[in-house]
This record gives sequence, structure tokens and C-alpha cells, in this order.
Amino acid sequence: MTLATNLWAMARAVGRAARTAAPAVAATALAVVAPTGALAQDPAASGAAPDYGAAGLWLCRPDLEDNRCKVDLDATVIAPSGRMTIERYRPAEDPKIDCFFVYPTVSMDPGWQSDFSPDKMEWDDVRLQFARFGQVCRQFAPLYRQFTLTALRAPSGAGPKPVGERPPPGVGGLADVVAAWKWYLAHENQGRGVVLIGHSQGGAMIARLIAQEIEGKPAQKQLVSALILGAPVMVPPGRDEGGTFKSIPLCRRDDQTGCIVSYSTFRDRLPPPADSRFGRARDGMRVACTNPASLSGGTGVAHSYFLTKGFLNGSGGDAQPDWTYPARPISTPFVKTPGLISTTCVSSGDFDYLSLHVNADPKDPRTDELGGQIIRATGVDPSWGLHLIDVDQAMGDLLRIVAAQAAAYSAKAG
Repeated sequence: MTLATNLWAMARAVGRAARTAAPAVAATALAVVAPTGALAQDPAASGAAPDYGAAGLWLCRPDLEDNRCKVDLDATVIAPSGRMTIERYRPAEDPKIDCFFVYPTVSMDPGWQSDFSPDKMEWDDVRLQFARFGQVCRQFAPLYRQFTLTALRAPSGAGPKPVGERPPPGVGGLADVVAAWKWYLAHENQGRGVVLIGHSQGGAMIARLIAQEIEGKPAQKQLVSALILGAPVMVPPGRDEGGTFKSIPLCRRDDQTGCIVSYSTFRDRLPPPADSRFGRARDGMRVACTNPASLSGGTGVAHSYFLTKGFLNGSGGDAQPDWTYPARPISTPFVKTPGLISTTCVSSGDFDYLSLHVNADPKDPRTDELGGQIIRATGVDPSWGLHLIDVDQAMGDLLRIVAAQAAAYSAKAG
């Protein structure tokens, strides 16, 4: 089963659960993964829910000594003129809302399912996709036993078969995410508003969590928004609700609360091919696209935070070219490139997606090329689009939106 099939099956399962108010959502290969290797020694491997009171089961939590959200996030701002300045990261001193993050498929563990021992892959992803949200919220990022990159690559022959057996339903995956969410609500939330954030496998987990544990339940009143990125949220044609979720709409204003931001990014000159893994309409539904650079519609200039050097090691993506020509040294881990890219939602045939355009200027010394593609031995795999930079290319806009939503939510809450 391909990742595209898994994501679509997950979206359909979420939609069915939302429409019928079922207590659980059918498990899929992205969520049902097996305890193997070192994890077999973990008490949670027996099938019991892990105890998320344990500090070691979190990558980010306000009380952690080893908080993976407290990292160097300074950025070099490269203006169209080529002038470079340093933007120092400053976390919020007293954020009024919380953010709960589920990371994408990053584990290189050898089994079908990751263990509870994080490594560079999990740490790097939190740094890239979530740590910067400390500008606007308290941060919570649980570990969970996810479907691994090892398992994802095996069917294509890109790696060895995962060791061990697939797990029984209900072990790891969504069950871990739900356990972490319930612990957070019981011990940390205290009535605060919360933004749910996830990309790819993490986005699919967030969608299932909302359908199972939030929509139509008391926790829905605390939903500031959900950022479900690089994973499908389905809506009926021309509508903002009624597909994956019964009543939670798509966000169309920065200060709208209780809503969903969702999209998958493709380069404008490489739109989704017929075998695309993202953006395809099914069963009379369309895939949601909300443009973070312009939620109300049309084209917007994206406010991005890119990694200075390459992308996640081992992700199968291409390396980022030099940011300027001629190349100049950059001392910060991140780069901002004001005005370099624009994005717009496109609906074409069976596909809905976020189209990214590089605003090339021969007088601008900055690069006209971005990495972020999946590279195979035969070249670029267009079916993935710019999946690896779904979050990076819009990070500044997502922060702006969440800040506006936090202010609106706090004003309503009094």
C-alpha cells in the first residue's frame, strides 16, 4: 500500500468517524505499526497505553530539562539587494495559548514502528517544523510509535524490509497520540486554548485525533485552530466543512478561530501528476487548500524560514543550492528570503494544491532555485511535490495566523 493510498484511506476513515460520531477510527498502515527490537523491552510494548506523565515521552514540554524546542532558531535575512541581517529568535514570555504537535514520518528505526528513544531525525524535525511556534504558544510535542521511513521505503525497494512483525491494532500510532492528548488535557491544559499542528503522517494523526476526541465534544471549545499540513482534509465542492469534519470549517481569515489550515505544496512548473500522492479529489470530495500567505484567497507573498543547509538528512530530498551567487557564508541555522516566493491555491481537474512560484529577478543575487523535492535514482519524483518544505515555505505566515487567532480567542474568552 502506498503512502498516497494510506493517506486517502485515513482521510476517508476520519470523514466516516466524524459523520457518524463513532468512538474510534479504523486503523491504517500509517498508524498501526509494530513493537520491535529495543522497544520490546518497553512496558508500553505490551499494548498498554504509555504513561505520558514520564518526561522521557516528550520532545517538548514546558517543564523539560532537555526541551527540544529550546534550540538556536536565529535566521539570516537576505534582502533582494543581497544585504544580510540577523534576526534573533525571541520566544514568548507568557503565551496565552498552547500548541500540540505531532511530527511527520522521520524515524529511521529498523522496524515497522519507531521506539520511544528519539534521535537526530525526531530532534531535527521538531527544530524545523515546531520549535519556532514558541513565539506564540506553550509547546507540547509527544513521542509516538510511528510508521517508520524504513517501512515506507521498503515496498519500492529503496531499503531493507522492516524487522519484526506488524503490530496488532491499537498499539502505537494513533493510540499513543490519543494517550498523550488525554494526559495533556488532564494535567496541563487547565482550560487554555490550543492549536493542533501536524505534517504528513503527523497531520493525518491530528485529523484523526480531532474526529475521535475533539469535534462535537467539550474539548472543541478550546480548539483555537488546527494546522493539518501535507495531509488530506476533504470538503464537499465549494464548501468549507462537511467532509473530513462535520462542523469545523476551513480558515478564511487570520483571526478566525476553531478552524482548519490545510494544503500540500507543489512547484508551479511541476503541478501534481496523474499519480500524485497529494491533492486528489475522491468520492465527490475535494482536498482542502488554504493559502497561509492569503487565507481569503488569491496569491500572497510567502514568509518563509528555510534551513541554511540542505533538508533533513536521510529524507531522500535534494540539497538546497547556495542562497546567493556568488555564495556567501551564513552563520545562522535558518534563512529568510523576503519576497522570494509567492503561493496560491490552484484547483485543476481532480487536484487542489498550493502552487509555489519563485519570483526570479536577474538583478537579485539570491538563488532562483529551492530544494525540497524527493529525489530518486532517475531524478525528481514529481508525485511528492514540495512535500519536504510544506512547513518551511509558510512558517512566517503560520506564525502570523496563530498569533492573530490567539489574540481573537483570548478576547472571546475574556
